[in-house]
Amino acid sequence: MKYLNRDLSWLDFDDRVLALAENEAVPLLERVRFLAIFSRNLDEFFQVRIGGLQEQLSAGVGAVSSDGLTIIEQLDLVKPRVDELVARSARIFTQQLTPALEKAGIRFTNWDALGDADREHLDKMFYDQIFPVLTPLAVDPGHPFPYISNLSLNLAVVVADPAQAEPRIARLKVPPLLPRFVRMPDGERFVPIEQIIAAHLSALFPGMEVVERYVFRITRNADFALKEDEAEDLLEAVESVLRMRRRSPDAVRLEIEGAMSDSVRNLLARELELDDSDIYVVNGPLDLGGLWGIADLEKPALKYEPWLPLTPPQLASSPDQATHLFRVLRQGDILVHHPYDSFLTSVEAFVDQAARDPRVMAIKQTLYRTGVDSPIIKSLIRAAEAGKQVVALVEVTARFDEATNINFARALEEAGVHVVYGIVGLKTHAKITLVVRQERSGIKRYCHVGTGNYNPTTARLYEDIGILSADPALGSDLTELFNYLTGYSKQSRYTKLLVAPGTLRPALLELIKRETDAPDGRIVLKVNNLVDPTIIQALYNASSAGTQIDAVVRGICCLQPGVPGLSENIRVRSIVGRYLEHSRIMRFGSDERGADYFIGSADVMQRNLDRRVEAVIPVTDPLLQSRLQEILDVNLADDALAWTLDADGVWHKVPTVHNINTHRRLQELALARLQAHTPVDVSA
Repeated sequence: MKYLNRDLSWLDFDDRVLALAENEAVPLLERVRFLAIFSRNLDEFFQVRIGGLQEQLSAGVGAVSSDGLTIIEQLDLVKPRVDELVARSARIFTQQLTPALEKAGIRFTNWDALGDADREHLDKMFYDQIFPVLTPLAVDPGHPFPYISNLSLNLAVVVADPAQAEPRIARLKVPPLLPRFVRMPDGERFVPIEQIIAAHLSALFPGMEVVERYVFRITRNADFALKEDEAEDLLEAVESVLRMRRRSPDAVRLEIEGAMSDSVRNLLARELELDDSDIYVVNGPLDLGGLWGIADLEKPALKYEPWLPLTPPQLASSPDQATHLFRVLRQGDILVHHPYDSFLTSVEAFVDQAARDPRVMAIKQTLYRTGVDSPIIKSLIRAAEAGKQVVALVEVTARFDEATNINFARALEEAGVHVVYGIVGLKTHAKITLVVRQERSGIKRYCHVGTGNYNPTTARLYEDIGILSADPALGSDLTELFNYLTGYSKQSRYTKLLVAPGTLRPALLELIKRETDAPDGRIVLKVNNLVDPTIIQALYNASSAGTQIDAVVRGICCLQPGVPGLSENIRVRSIVGRYLEHSRIMRFGSDERGADYFIGSADVMQRNLDRRVEAVIPVTDPLLQSRLQEILDVNLADDALAWTLDADGVWHKVPTVHNINTHRRLQELALARLQAHTPVDVSA
């Protein structure tokens, strides 16, 4: 089977992000932001993917990837690709963005170019804010090599003692709470923090001569397996993982500036137990993720035109705000498409109204990633304090959000919310909310099933879909699913829900087989990642039978399209732009026979289908199906943001002919819907 390497495909996505930083048609500060995103993505790649591979290698695991490569072969392929991307990112910063920013009045300034007044300002800042928290650590026979924390920026300082012949080396950590680029009083110039520290090294090493100083950065393995069965409780297990991550002994990447001497480079490599293949030379500033601070400058002319998410027309204001949303949902399901539709006035309002409504008896919700100061958390606390039965299933193993999730889980517990942590061995990734309400006709259930996290910040940046519904069958299914997640229910069959692990994988295979056997087979998938070998093989079989398949895959795609005799009827594209494409939409069926549509939390990956709790639902309302088809049509017509994958596994930018930009077009359609809407009678 033709199968593209997962790690190289991840790096291909980073390549597409980097292309946005190069694109002069993108507003300047947005280009800066894309360069910062690229840097953060690469950090995660090394912490998770390379960390995991090297851990397997150290353990003697002889695993072979789905594309037939050994661990060493995969690492050998990754190195030159990362070298290429790092060199390109440095060129973009130094040769493209820095000159363009200077023309726009934003300058990166070296210490040597500063005048006396500027230096006096930074002198004061150094002694007031920086010097007190700096700790030089000597490296010599009496002082062992210090532990260097993950992703920290450091200076390796070579000093000479007039009383001794041999120079000495010290390590100096740049305090992580300081800005990466320090803003000067005029608000237009920025100085790298390490240059300010380097200019004051004499204050840190009095009586010594500073001979050399170089910037370096370490990345450590953060891919630790959670051993829930070895801990007294899940919180204890997660906190142990956080401690392991903070003190991980395994360095997987050393970034150094190009001018570093061989002697210092060799010392760092030896002490960190790294090979030359683990060292990345950067001909520019290290840690360009710090450019977020520049991208956030208040310069509207250098950013995308602001977009204010719209309230879905059905949810417009009503005299009876306390129960308005429930009345609307009794009229029919509502599809919300963020960030075009407002998260605040739809999903947040749904939970808020449930918390305030005296007729609501219970609220149950899964929380995978949410904001530190989330309004949804406040609503759940308010509901519990009002005496409602509130259950929050908090996924404390969501990577890099563990500490945040533990903190708000404890706050929920203190307020009387029943907090549960899901099923041992399975991450709960489903995005579901269930509201139980006492009405004159009896108990009624209202629900939300979505593709995105209950996070107001990412709801403005990520493209996601949700369904708000009062469908009794869906409400019954969600009741059973929550019972499975919180208790000992053995429920495995649902009326509408497709649940992973369990019914989702076989249902997808059955739907693909149905289209394989149909003379007019048609499949359209919009997902974040397409990785699962079994599903990919089924798609290859469908293609060989003549089924027409389009896949819109934002990130990793291991399927190889357009291969004669295998996948010539499969086309793969990726939309990368202003918003992070995050929704999952699946369509099976032709226009003539009619199509089935599904949305949900699951990507087409082994982990999502087999090792996570996922919820996917059919969308059967013809009006909502047309909305989903509209989204798919726009994605497939895009020639401004789209890339296509060829039969050789290479991504190409789609030539711009009609200038159809998915994100701009969906904004236009949202405005048109609002203007054309006729108010719904919600008095029933």
